[in-house]
Amino acid sequence: MGTTTDPAPGANVSALRKTRGWSQSALARRANVSLSQLSKIEVGDRALTPAVAAALGRAFGMTMAEVLGRASVAAADEQRLSALRSAVRDYDMPEHQSVPEGRITAGLEAADRHRDAVDVARLIKMLPALLRDATTYAHTENTSGAWSALADVYSTVYWLAARHRWMDMAELAVTRQRWGVEQQPNPLGEAFAARDRAGTYLNFGAVERGLDVVDRAIATVQAAQLSTTDRDLAVGILNLRGMTLAGRLTDKREGRREAERHIQSAWRAADSFDRDVDAHGLTFGPQNTFTHVLATHVDLGRPRAALALTDDLDTALAGLPPTRGAPTRINAARAQLDLGDRDGALENLSIAFDAAPQMARIHPMGREVLRVLASLHRRSNPQLVRLSKLSGISL
Repeated sequence: MGTTTDPAPGANVSALRKTRGWSQSALARRANVSLSQLSKIEVGDRALTPAVAAALGRAFGMTMAEVLGRASVAAADEQRLSALRSAVRDYDMPEHQSVPEGRITAGLEAADRHRDAVDVARLIKMLPALLRDATTYAHTENTSGAWSALADVYSTVYWLAARHRWMDMAELAVTRQRWGVEQQPNPLGEAFAARDRAGTYLNFGAVERGLDVVDRAIATVQAAQLSTTDRDLAVGILNLRGMTLAGRLTDKREGRREAERHIQSAWRAADSFDRDVDAHGLTFGPQNTFTHVLATHVDLGRPRAALALTDDLDTALAGLPPTRGAPTRINAARAQLDLGDRDGALENLSIAFDAAPQMARIHPMGREVLRVLASLHRRSNPQLVRLSKLSGISL
């Protein structure tokens, strides 16, 4: 994990603006945001939202992810990251020695465990070798299952890259993922690849394009020869991505309309599952649909609607892995912060970072909530000091 002190998103905006020699009023004008809002974001009195980050990105000529700030890694992990990039480049160059199926299965299971736990340090360590093994296995066996396994590894590479805002790697990973699932007929794998591809548009701030990808993929799934369960799984996963994208639309009226369409479709698909199921490194079912609906309400500027979804967040998130539970706690904290409940926001943020400590250094909205809470708490707070040390954000 990163040992350097990376700026929180709002602080990064200030640094980017000053590097260009722009005044706050010049940036506000270029990004079509209010000067008051921009000023509060920079000093830490208001959290930078993904929608505003996308608007600022357009003004800077950058992606939304770049505005939020790339997450660094420890010096020891730089070599592993270089090895991972090399393995991605060698997508069509299998090794000469065969790889047993059991090694691929065990590797995928371990990767899923680390991803669920947000243990990015272990993921970075194991992914280069796993990707080379999966590449060799897919080329050797040339079956739908083998190519699907390779696509799953690329999906995890995308997840890791997107969390750190390494957008060059994220974009290449989804391209390789799509290539892998197309080697043999695999409509379910193609749906999951489309979900990740739409995610790159989300990270770049091009949400309309991402919504197009989702809608085309849903239409393809509906026409494919799939079982009812697989169809509902694919449609559900795609609609989770769709509602997230809709929540980031600049036109919030259109965002609410689009989000509601995807929310209703996701709930219909979730009705087919008594509980959440794991597939290809992802989770779908009633609980994960709930977490996405809550996040979408927050992105749409509807904090009360988000918090009204449940009066018992502990029960609502029970059994979900940290990779889903911790971001939901952060989104709840965002909603509470918007409503002036600083203590509640601090409590949820603390639970999130305790459940997934490594997320404290890579989750942009979690880091931004912490920065704003620290700014608003004028007096020293032991909990804030603890989270500051965990996240690397100076108070």
